[in-house]
Amino acid sequence: MRLVKLLANLGYGSRKEMQIAIRNGWVTDANGNRLKADSKTAHAEILFDDQPLDPAQGVVLLMNKPLGYTCSAKDQGRLVYDLLPDRFRVRKPALSTIGRLDKETSGLLLFTDDGTFLHRVISPKSDVPKVYEVALDRPLNGSEATLFASGEMMLESEDKPLKPAGFEVIDENSARLTLHEGRYHQVRRMFAATGNHVTELKRSQVGALGLDGVGEGEWKVLSDAEKSLIFQ
Repeated sequence: MRLVKLLANLGYGSRKEMQIAIRNGWVTDANGNRLKADSKTAHAEILFDDQPLDPAQGVVLLMNKPLGYTCSAKDQGRLVYDLLPDRFRVRKPALSTIGRLDKETSGLLLFTDDGTFLHRVISPKSDVPKVYEVALDRPLNGSEATLFASGEMMLESEDKPLKPAGFEVIDENSARLTLHEGRYHQVRRMFAATGNHVTELKRSQVGALGLDGVGEGEWKVLSDAEKSLIFQ
């Protein structure tokens, strides 16, 4: 791919703007040599304004999503894309969230521009577990573990029972829930069915991948080894 098109696809600017950037010497190799529009340089060796380029197509990002942000690129209000560099909004192919966390849910959120990878994560065949930390308005009643693990629990207005879910008590007003599917507001609706109300909800893990070292509102690019944890 020509350098101008590569830079434009990564969102650094229009093709015209990238032609100007190259002429001005803002695009160099790792040794500081100016690159030309037809230079054949490995992606990892290209610097833009003295900084390494963002990863090429196939990138997967992990974000520790704060409360109050919506998983959209177009809605009003605070959006998860506001926490990323502006150029990530206009990458080609587009960067999409892998599933969603609602505005009042925080924690582990994944992004990718790889449609195959996205569908692999969300496919029921992959059976990727997702772990949630839940704080509740009232004490647990003791029936939750059996009910959630039964494979027979029905949510209101649905005609298919939920898959068995893992359940661990943290204290009388909080628990850890492991789901193997992702229905609309599933965690909140499950606890509502037991007569309780979720006051805080955070996704802490997807597969064997957690949030280690990623603070609230921060993000990072996943390595191949980290991506593989999702399917463990």
